[in-house]
Amino acid sequence: MTATLQFVTAKPIMPLPTLAIVGRPNVGKSTLFNRLVGKRLALVDDRPGVTRDRREGEASLLGLEFTAIDTAGYEDEDAHTLPGRMRAQTMAAVREADAVLFLIDARAGVTPLDEEISRWLREEPTPVVLAANKAEGRAGESGLLEAYALGLGDPIAISAEHGEGVADLFEKLLPYLDRPEGEDEAEGDDETGPLKLAVVGRPNAGKSTLINRILSEERLITGPEAGITRDSIAIDWLWTAPDGSERPVRLIDTAGMRKRAKVQDKLEKLAVSDGLRAVDFAEVVVLLLDATLGLEAQDLKIADKVLQEGRALIIAINKWDVAEGGSGLFNGIRGALDEGLSQVRGVPLLTVSAATGKGLDILLKVAFEVREAWSRRVPTGELNRWFEASVEKNPPPAPGGKRIKLRYITQVANRPPTFVVFGNRTDDLPESYRRYLINGIRKELGFGAVPVRLNFRSSRNPFDP
Repeated sequence: MTATLQFVTAKPIMPLPTLAIVGRPNVGKSTLFNRLVGKRLALVDDRPGVTRDRREGEASLLGLEFTAIDTAGYEDEDAHTLPGRMRAQTMAAVREADAVLFLIDARAGVTPLDEEISRWLREEPTPVVLAANKAEGRAGESGLLEAYALGLGDPIAISAEHGEGVADLFEKLLPYLDRPEGEDEAEGDDETGPLKLAVVGRPNAGKSTLINRILSEERLITGPEAGITRDSIAIDWLWTAPDGSERPVRLIDTAGMRKRAKVQDKLEKLAVSDGLRAVDFAEVVVLLLDATLGLEAQDLKIADKVLQEGRALIIAINKWDVAEGGSGLFNGIRGALDEGLSQVRGVPLLTVSAATGKGLDILLKVAFEVREAWSRRVPTGELNRWFEASVEKNPPPAPGGKRIKLRYITQVANRPPTFVVFGNRTDDLPESYRRYLINGIRKELGFGAVPVRLNFRSSRNPFDP
């Protein structure tokens, strides 16, 4: 009988910030709402007035998570009529929200009802972001320019139907919807949940033997034959740390991964696919090497797959108790790793023995430390102080004599740490400058050798110098 893996992602304890989407009827509020929540929750039709009640949904925009509220079209009607009662619901949504997204139709231009709504919003304490929807192509340019007269700051051009203007919308909403510093620590799956630790490697590297030694029992079948393990087996366990504290761990044993060309058997293919899925659900992955065989090309391919999935990686050399020429072997593997995994230099390299138990406590200690770095979120102020100093120290190049201006950086996600840099002409930045920033993030902001994702967004505002 084989075990079945089931993984549960904990929901955040703290409520998400809220964004109310308002505007007159038929400007595209429900279309934008559906795009933000990633589902067709709100009915959409060319006829005005389809939406009546407030509809809420969990939304995500470039890693920024919040609750979006779709409101009824604002109409100037008596309070006792149906449109009037709908307007009262919209007003209540605005007063309860952390921010308001005021939508106008760029193709229709600013109407008298848009002007009335803007006067009302200027009197409300809730911050307002102005967006001109349906701005794809040139037909919306005049409406975008008219929107400046509403007195709600610089409008942004978007297309809810085609998904245009996402980066500019993110930049405008971030100051109002970013989760306060320290709030992520309340989430149950970061530091309080079990460490999800998967062990991967080529066949017969000793993965099952290693887990049995950690558990101090023959929990998994082992033997000299390669490929004994087929299913990915998850085992919940409490590790007693050197300080005496007990820390939960979910150990995941996986099937050996051979070169793809050698995998012909259908069952082995399924086992390898199952192992790769286990990597997707893990937080930290231990790639186990066989000290008697050294580092092979297949090991580098497995490591690269783990890093591409954004998982934190540790490499452990097993059977160290029978290794010959230990110092030379270790240094040779270290050099080959730094060359073969140049995108993440300095991945932790440890020596262990599944047969004797040597080095296993150190392995688990490093795994928790790596997860901590992988889960880290840098405060916005600290992040931008580092960014400004890095750009001042090494300014971006000016290809063709045209300057590339980088404005600021924000961390949009962790686990793995993901950052977005805003500026102009960022498409012209060379790969070497991207590596310069990533290396700085790792070395100076405490991320070490965990995979870091860095994206760039260019401003689309035609008035932006």
